[in-house]
Amino acid sequence: MSLIVAKKISFIRQNRAILHNVSLTVERGDFTTIVGPNGAGKSTLLKCLLGLEKVNKGSVSRQQDLKIGYVPQSLKLSNVMPMNVKRFLNLANKATDNDILEVSKETKICNILQKPLYVLSGGEFRRVLLARSLLVNPELLVLDEPAQNLDISGQLNFYKLLQDIYKKRQLTILMVSHDLHLVMANTKKVICLFGHICCSGEPNIVAKDPEFVTLFGDDMAKMIAIYNHQHHHHHA
Repeated sequence: MSLIVAKKISFIRQNRAILHNVSLTVERGDFTTIVGPNGAGKSTLLKCLLGLEKVNKGSVSRQQDLKIGYVPQSLKLSNVMPMNVKRFLNLANKATDNDILEVSKETKICNILQKPLYVLSGGEFRRVLLARSLLVNPELLVLDEPAQNLDISGQLNFYKLLQDIYKKRQLTILMVSHDLHLVMANTKKVICLFGHICCSGEPNIVAKDPEFVTLFGDDMAKMIAIYNHQHHHHHA
């Protein structure tokens, strides 16, 4: 079943075409990641799919009453108005204490519920944003650069957590990411964007696509091919 269908969408900002003739479908159960260089229009595409930006051409349709959890790329916090993690989560759809406890266990943030938001590390804050998005009990989880500015250990931990949630909840995930080597191991479908869709499909196929190699370089494509081989290959 299709949750979101975009047909030949274009988006123009200040006379510049950010997206051109982009068509894609997000199916129930997908784990799809949009990759591409800086300025490729990845975050804009997410916002168009969610209805946060209005497309100039084409159409976007979403399943009726689709429940979406959204983890933004950034959220500016003021330390002038201290708020702890639990209070921040309380604001999400009038969540009950039990809802917060369950989602805190799931995202491994029980030990920081009383901490002020502004003292959290990058990894802790990412997990708090993830917990907040899960409180709506989404059918579709949308994440914009969720592991941005995390060290490699933080990235690995975050993507492992995401995989666990994907399997446990059996939801659909749509994500924008720069972390190519990790994305290729943790996603079912990759969409390579550079204003338009250059290529899309399973990670091991996309990594061999000439357009992918042109965008990210031969070394990256080879590294991902080896990584995927090791990831999917089971020794007897």
